[in-house]
Amino acid sequence: MAVPKRRTSRSKRNMRRANHDKVTAPQLIACANCGEPSVPHRACAACGHYKGKAVKTLKAKV
Repeated sequence: MAVPKRRTSRSKRNMRRANHDKVTAPQLIACANCGEPSVPHRACAACGHYKGKAVKTLKAKV
């Protein structure tokens, strides 16, 4: 039966485990209506448009 010859160091153990929790930056595209960066397949947070239609009304800044 296979048995480890040496104890795995804390550094090696943590490097192996670190790959499961990597965070990737969200992919952003330019909004077709206002040009602001937004996440694909979501309504634009700046203007509320999705696929060329206004789907969300935004409150005016005071």
